[in-house]
Amino acid sequence: MPHSESAHTFQVDLRGLVDLLSHHLYSSPRVYLRELLQNAVDAITARQALDPSAPGTITVRTGDTLTVTDSGVGLTEADVHRFLATIGRSSKRTPDGVLDGAGLDAARGDFIGQFGIGLLACFVVADEITVLSRSAKDPSAPAVEWRGHSDGRYTIRALPASAVPEPGTTVRLTPRADNAEWTHPDRVVSLARHYGGLLRHEVTVVDQRGTGHRVNEAPPWDRTHRSPLARREAMTAYCRELFDFTPLDAIELDLPAAGLHGVAYVLPTAVSPAQRRGHRVHLKGMLLTDQAHELLPEWAFFVRCVVDTTSLRPTASREALYEDGTLSAVRDALGERIRDWLTGLAASDPSLLHRFIDTHHLAVKALARHDDELLRIVLPWLPFETTDGNVTLEEFARTHPTLLVTRSVEEFRQVAPIAAAAGLGVVNGGYTYDRDLVLRLPEIRPGTAVTDLDPATVTAHLDAVDPAAELRAAAFLSLARETIAVHDCDVVLRDFQPVTAPALLLDNREARHERTRSSMAADSDGLWADILGSLRHETPRAQLVLNHLNPLVRQAITISERGLAVTTAEALYGQALLLSRRPLRASESALLNRAFIGLLTHAMHDPGTAAPGSEPRKEL
Repeated sequence: MPHSESAHTFQVDLRGLVDLLSHHLYSSPRVYLRELLQNAVDAITARQALDPSAPGTITVRTGDTLTVTDSGVGLTEADVHRFLATIGRSSKRTPDGVLDGAGLDAARGDFIGQFGIGLLACFVVADEITVLSRSAKDPSAPAVEWRGHSDGRYTIRALPASAVPEPGTTVRLTPRADNAEWTHPDRVVSLARHYGGLLRHEVTVVDQRGTGHRVNEAPPWDRTHRSPLARREAMTAYCRELFDFTPLDAIELDLPAAGLHGVAYVLPTAVSPAQRRGHRVHLKGMLLTDQAHELLPEWAFFVRCVVDTTSLRPTASREALYEDGTLSAVRDALGERIRDWLTGLAASDPSLLHRFIDTHHLAVKALARHDDELLRIVLPWLPFETTDGNVTLEEFARTHPTLLVTRSVEEFRQVAPIAAAAGLGVVNGGYTYDRDLVLRLPEIRPGTAVTDLDPATVTAHLDAVDPAAELRAAAFLSLARETIAVHDCDVVLRDFQPVTAPALLLDNREARHERTRSSMAADSDGLWADILGSLRHETPRAQLVLNHLNPLVRQAITISERGLAVTTAEALYGQALLLSRRPLRASESALLNRAFIGLLTHAMHDPGTAAPGSEPRKEL
């Protein structure tokens, strides 16, 4: 039996569609005014394509009802049937690519939105919308009124041309009670300025008293200024007005091929790379979004931009940028522009470069890691934490031909006082990007050697103790090695500065990893223990270096009582652990508690014996 086939048309539930728009497509009901302004701008664009001398004005009137009137191309009754009765159809082009009724080839890029969809968005705040229009294409055509309701009903009626004296369109809507706030006069002025502040056509908001407020003006990069200084001041003033901060500098952005113009403002305070600021992007003058994180490369988190473009594509909601090849190319080009500004500062304004690096050195370091030319230019200016303080590598390398770089902040803080006293040049490589940059210093400064810090290097620069003193301390050292050995640590006696440091714990990351592996293997069983055991590496043990010049150590090595000597050795090891500033393991925390209790117990049971390094207790 043959199958029959019949054609059907989708039935659109307008209320459901409006709910979809308001809750899922648009971020807020406030976009209704943006859509009305977009329609008005496109209507003016269409009319000026017919007659370049035609006026271009948009007037928004507030009150119990809100109206938006434009001097655009207007609609005939046939246009109304085609574009307002069919959801989603564009009034901007015919299927042949010709501007409707204009008889001209027109690029779709001249327009911002779609009239039908834009008008539909108004149902987000109102249940009834009235469109009153007179066409500029056919002066003899009657005016037309379209009245639509949110339940899908609409009526159309023709009016005499005298009912609308001039060509153009007026959209009138009465807000629902639950959305009345969006049509309040002050809110309308704010929204019109927010969305339409850079529109090229005059936009005026008229309140109930008849007072008009011009809400848009040309951006500072499009104005004529009497001097470069005046232009710079105008850019700065615009930043204060728009973003509420005074920038370190303003970087003009001009990409004619992409139809993009604007400015990037350098933030005056440091920001985290994770807290990327949103950029303001206008599409043909209309604000698209003020949260366009994707406009610039991730490393450019130290600037905030405002741009106007004709080439970037919006998403369906027209509240974000569509990620495509054009956006990728624009992002790269803008990144190159900011990079050129940065590299040019070294020659044009060294004082500004200093201020910038003081504020945003993390961003510069992030970029310099992957940019050889920028690395060569800015590395001599970047500050690093060293044993000589916070200095540039250029300055540090003048006094230290060999630079030792640590892998972590803890390693640096552990050895910095001793290394500085021994004349070693150590750079803290534990901060983000620092180690990678330090290791590349020989590329731009031949003759400078950079190596990772090895604990053995520090030990080699510590002075050996007099043999007689080493012999006198032999008994204590032997007991200390036996006590501390359970922590995979050896004990040695040296002379070093500063005298105030009683002990130094020399350890490296590999040794700590090996101890962690061994501890996990000991606590595991079966297959997991076998796997951990197979990963065993022979690594040097940590070293507890006792400072023979320190009075506490000098007194400690004379202790003959075994119990007190063990407690003292544990206390010295615990103090060195604390000075290393690295996280303590559970066993190390227990050792510190045990040593403290042991010393306290010894002092309480033997009042005549003072703790090592202290004055003997006097009897009362």
